[in-house]
Amino acid sequence: MKTMEIISFEKRTFEEIAAKLDRFVQRVESLCREHGGKETSEWMDNHEVYRRLRISPRTLQTLRDNGTLAFTKIGNRTYYRPDDVERVIGNVEEKRKEARWKGKAI
Repeated sequence: MKTMEIISFEKRTFEEIAAKLDRFVQRVESLCREHGGKETSEWMDNHEVYRRLRISPRTLQTLRDNGTLAFTKIGNRTYYRPDDVERVIGNVEEKRKEARWKGKAI
């Protein structure tokens, strides 16, 4: 059984925390405006990357795990920048050739 803890703040302390949070949010919004906040439509999801690279989900996981392919997680979804995906195509094709030479497939 879980117990709930209650933490109380003085009103002044709460207002200071709230003001700092507001400044933080404003700063993040400002940075997003300055750097042209990225839309997720500009990014590729797992399915698009599987198709583009012609690889399995497990191979994509390996590319993420070993740092070959950069990614960003937002919630439970994983996104990839198209230029990062294009950059690893040569690497994947080289691995595919090596695998064929050994009589395997990726």
